[in-house]
Amino acid sequence: MTKADIVNEISKSTGIEKVTVQKTVEAFMETVKDSLSKNNNVYLRGFGSFIVKKRAKKTARNISKNTTIIIPEHFIPAFKPSKSFVNKVKTYVK
Repeated sequence: MTKADIVNEISKSTGIEKVTVQKTVEAFMETVKDSLSKNNNVYLRGFGSFIVKKRAKKTARNISKNTTIIIPEHFIPAFKPSKSFVNKVKTYVK
């Protein structure tokens, strides 16, 4: 499902114009990105959490050049679904 599909589904189910729904969806995504970039997690009860995870410094190998590189400590965005979300997917996906 793409962002356009989500906008269409919301527009159909609520009767709100697609342009308004698209602006709302994009504003939501921008708000989540801004919040995570400021190291603030986003919690949506019954859906899940958008969190910032810290990855530790590690040593990696570049096989083609046969060299070792150091990957510095960094942060990545992650999503942790709620228990009800996980249970719903488990029961419907086959």
